[in-house]
Amino acid sequence: MKTAEKVKTYELKGFREKFIGSENPLQQLFKSNSDHFFCLKLEEIMQLQYPVPPSKHVCHTLLFITSGIHIINLGFEEYKTLPCEIIVVPAGQIFSIEDINSNYQRYICQVHPDILISKYGNRETLHDFDFLKIWGNPKISVPEKDFPFITNLLNRLEAEYLKTETVNLDLIQSYLMALFCEMNINAIKTSKNTAAAHVISARFRELIYAGIKTNHQVNYYADQLNITPNHLNKSVKSTTGKSAAKWIEETILLEAKYLLFQTTLSISEISMQVGHEDHSYFSRFFKKHEGITPIQYRKLIDKS
Repeated sequence: MKTAEKVKTYELKGFREKFIGSENPLQQLFKSNSDHFFCLKLEEIMQLQYPVPPSKHVCHTLLFITSGIHIINLGFEEYKTLPCEIIVVPAGQIFSIEDINSNYQRYICQVHPDILISKYGNRETLHDFDFLKIWGNPKISVPEKDFPFITNLLNRLEAEYLKTETVNLDLIQSYLMALFCEMNINAIKTSKNTAAAHVISARFRELIYAGIKTNHQVNYYADQLNITPNHLNKSVKSTTGKSAAKWIEETILLEAKYLLFQTTLSISEISMQVGHEDHSYFSRFFKKHEGITPIQYRKLIDKS
């Protein structure tokens, strides 16, 4: 059942009740403060009742797979996570899960961003973890030599979570920062020669994600970054393979699909939400890129 709210962004409890079931005995695994953190075995809780449509979450989600294959859609892409790989879904990222078969094992860890900036937090350090950013590379391969370190930290996080009714968030934060540093060793890095372009590209994509409702011009985002439109386009193209204008178009389309799926907003209202005052132009724009109109797209969703 679609609702008329602007977007569907879940907190931990709301997501569990929706896709696992409020009466499911698995709910007993979650403590009173698990809306800010939990760490459990995947095979214990990932028994979804039905697929997850395009959604957002207020928490960062980390999945560490040791057997089987986990499939999830993040933004524009499908990711298959294999054994000894980690997939991170940053807070606020659009994700969906079509395959609800739980033929995989190991850990799921969900963390509210506030935990990472509390007592021992360091905002500068957090900037180093690209996998926590919406436009960062979300997948990390863990080599055999580092497997014990990652596993040990997740074991400690799980043990601390299960130990008492309320977890020690200071200790949890320390373990999490150690875990992220271990992960960062194997995260995909950019070379020094492309570091500046990578920073520009990442910042640009964060800006369009936040400003898609009001700004669709490359010039606007170049001004925000204090660079020329040509410099912006070259940086984005060199690091992503797509032009700045293409990223803006794809972000409009992704947000439009999200609203068509999750809400009962009219096409005119959705057009306004993605920054097009003329809903006729928006419909033509959507059909040009998707091959069908927004109305036809919504009908296909309703039939699925």
